Amino acid sequence: MFGSLKKVPLRNMWPHEALDFTPWLAENIDSLGLALGLELELIKEEACVGDFSLDLLAKDLSTSKVAIIENQLTQTDHDHLGKLLTYAAGFDASFVIWVAESIREEHRQALEWLNNRTDTETQFFAVVVEVLKIDDSKPAYNFKPIVFPNEWHKSKTKHTASNQASPKGEKYRNYFQYLIDELREKYHFTSARAGQPQNWYTFSSGISGSSFGANFCQGSKVRTELYIDRGDADENMQLLQYLEQHKTTIEAEFGCALSWESIDGKRATRVAIYKDGSIEKSSAAELELITEWHIKNLLKFKSVFTKHLKSFNHVSINTLVD
Repeated sequence: MFGSLKKVPLRNMWPHEALDFTPWLAENIDSLGLALGLELELIKEEACVGDFSLDLLAKDLSTSKVAIIENQLTQTDHDHLGKLLTYAAGFDASFVIWVAESIREEHRQALEWLNNRTDTETQFFAVVVEVLKIDDSKPAYNFKPIVFPNEWHKSKTKHTASNQASPKGEKYRNYFQYLIDELREKYHFTSARAGQPQNWYTFSSGISGSSFGANFCQGSKVRTELYIDRGDADENMQLLQYLEQHKTTIEAEFGCALSWESIDGKRATRVAIYKDGSIEKSSAAELELITEWHIKNLLKFKSVFTKHLKSFNHVSINTLVD
């Protein structure tokens, strides 16, 4: 009746750690983030710290904080633990992630100790990657968190006045907590789990250099947006102009006119839609309607823009090849 579940050695799938496993992990960083409740976006592979080289440098889109990822095709070892701490210091990382075939008990204890002793701004994760087959089926991978921060413990024992949110910040936190819970549980739109005391929240598009955002902005306005930051102002403008070439089609698919914006004082660009609203001036009923508006338009941004973003990347790659 049932097949036999078998675990496949990682080296059967990825013969070389740097040449095979690290690039694969970079391509599947969304899946790693999903397992950890983070919105991870890759910044760079093989990022240098002195004479050493970090496997993956990333950021958590929901907080804009730095995440570092060190991976192994084997069991964890002391050498990589030392490198992990060196990279964490070198990049001032908030999320420190160690991915391996298995986690030694003493290394699990070390990361648990760090989670219990560091502040709420630094979080350590250890993740086992498994490759599984049922009989002769295709292999499937699974990220299995072994160590993760005890946020309840940290918030109760390490909370200080410096990181307590203002009353307005708490309103933002509560608003975005409800928003991301709805998006995660009902629509599988995000892996994020923690609201932040800030007036914005950013969600991965699955395409590097572009993300979707929900914001409260100046002038008692709220915004839903495609935010473009590929690390270079010229590239950001090129992508915005490419999308504007398809403006008629995009706005017809979206169902209304959109705002196509270069952003004063920033290298980033955006495409956005606005409505009236304020975290402090809007009533509870009005905030509920704003939440529904944010959800509806985030889903529409993803549905409408994803294919155009992929098309731009395809055009860019072909241009480079030519």
